[in-house]
Amino acid sequence: MKNLPSRRALGCGLAVAGLVAVSSLTGPAASARVATDARGVCVPGAGSAARAMHGAKDANELTRAQVAAIERATKSALAQKRANAAKHGDTFTGARLANGSVTVPVYFHVVQAGTALSQGNIPAKQVTDQIAVLNAAYSATPFKFALTATEHTTNSKWFTGLRSGSRNEKQMKAALRKGGKNALNIYTASLANGLLGWATFPSSYASNPTYDGVVIEYSSVPGGTAAPYNLGDTATHEAGHWVGLYHTFQGGCTGGDLVADTAPEASAAFGCPVGRDTCTSDSLVDPIRNFMDYTDDACMNSFTAGQATRSSDQWVAFRA
Repeated sequence: MKNLPSRRALGCGLAVAGLVAVSSLTGPAASARVATDARGVCVPGAGSAARAMHGAKDANELTRAQVAAIERATKSALAQKRANAAKHGDTFTGARLANGSVTVPVYFHVVQAGTALSQGNIPAKQVTDQIAVLNAAYSATPFKFALTATEHTTNSKWFTGLRSGSRNEKQMKAALRKGGKNALNIYTASLANGLLGWATFPSSYASNPTYDGVVIEYSSVPGGTAAPYNLGDTATHEAGHWVGLYHTFQGGCTGGDLVADTAPEASAAFGCPVGRDTCTSDSLVDPIRNFMDYTDDACMNSFTAGQATRSSDQWVAFRA
């Protein structure tokens, strides 16, 4: 989950000498989307001045117990895959899926209060641009996204001030969701509490399939009005949860996100604070350019190899 521009953004910092680069996977031309000055220092996007927090709860910030439950479920699911393969005389290797080997059908649900853009009626170009942003971001992972259908639904109750876990969200998804466990359903609406979006994790699909999917603020799509979060990376971030990734700051400096090549981070980063280092026990700066942090869209540009591997494992365990 990400918060809307009402969250406090720290803005860009100065690059520091001896910056340790973290091996990452970057989509085509992704680096061109990062605004920098002549020194390569990140420049804050429009509207990224300091803001007050709403204090909205982020459903994708998990407790240690919740993470432990997901990890147990993953281990159990992979063990079952091995057992099923052995029963049929096959060998389950659990090898990382090849880049681009999984085509994810996308059902894009434009929920709106009326026919105006300000009422959530997103035009077709913004939808296709959003899919293009997803494919660029995930180009060095197993996933590519194919727009299967776009549906417009006029329902002001579902659109206005939609809350995570609310009756309206549950009714909306129960009525609109399409496809199986491998299908990404994206819902756009005007979200409550200054949130940009939220998502379900792969491990929760079996217990509640109709609730599965990603919800994003309608104005966060490419060309939307939620600057500096209007380049489409809210969907990138939420789709990361949908394929099983935690926030980079999950667990802080000691717990981590269970991915070895993402640097530990004590808390979420906002704006684009180059050189930020909240875990001084190691020699790595915070992974502010990672899609699973909270920085401005223009600052985000990468997943790591380890994140690609984890998402592959999560897919095999719960969505394959």
